[in-house]
Amino acid sequence: MNPRAGSFNIIFSLLGSLVLVFLVAPVAGMVLHTSMPELASAFGDAEVRASIRLTLLASLAGTLALSVFAIPLAYLLARKNFPLKSLVIGAINLPVVIPHSSAGVALLGIMSRDTFIGRAGEGLGISFVGNPLAIAIAMAFVSLPFLVVSAVDAFGLVPVRLEKAALSLGAGAWRVFFTISLPLAIRPIVSGLVLMWTRGLSEFGAVLIVAYHPMVTPVLVFERFNTFGLAHARSVATAFILVTLALLLAVKLFMRFFRAPTQER
Repeated sequence: MNPRAGSFNIIFSLLGSLVLVFLVAPVAGMVLHTSMPELASAFGDAEVRASIRLTLLASLAGTLALSVFAIPLAYLLARKNFPLKSLVIGAINLPVVIPHSSAGVALLGIMSRDTFIGRAGEGLGISFVGNPLAIAIAMAFVSLPFLVVSAVDAFGLVPVRLEKAALSLGAGAWRVFFTISLPLAIRPIVSGLVLMWTRGLSEFGAVLIVAYHPMVTPVLVFERFNTFGLAHARSVATAFILVTLALLLAVKLFMRFFRAPTQER
């Protein structure tokens, strides 16, 4: 091995290891400092279980509902050039840039009872403020860019010539999209869906503004910390982390199983 290449790899490995320690050490320390009785107490707490269930379902609902609109938008951004396209891309990335507490204030400004949307919802018997629907909207708002960016990159990798060939053979645009474009881009899109869902799970600032109650787990951790201190907040946070890690592992195993048939061909 080239000595210079060896030193290069060693230095980069050390620098990369420091990054891993920086990311993993706080979470590992929190988990290791949570005793089994504390963890069992957290899982046995009905309020904790309800908050975890609400967090998972609200983020999933927001992800699935917005994906119906986000995936077609991503396809257009990947395939079409149109006026103000850069402005549209900037608007999509806006939730990543602005403070999430500000995002919550912005959402509350269009969902409160004295707004047009709020009054329309009240007319239908829907109160957005303090409602799981508002939680799902807040989660989707801050996490949607992850799906759109992943889907734009995915569609950009699909060869345009395949779509043009199918169109020239008489296939309609809908058939081309659902039989060629979407299947070829599905893996990165699924990854984007998972990223959007998991980002929604961790949202605190926007959700705190639009719906303090019912409590999602990040808000409950904050409330337990303020009320009871670090130990009680740590046990709830650890329980939530273990649940999300288990779900992510299950998703990863599913995606590996999902890939297997195409790899065999």
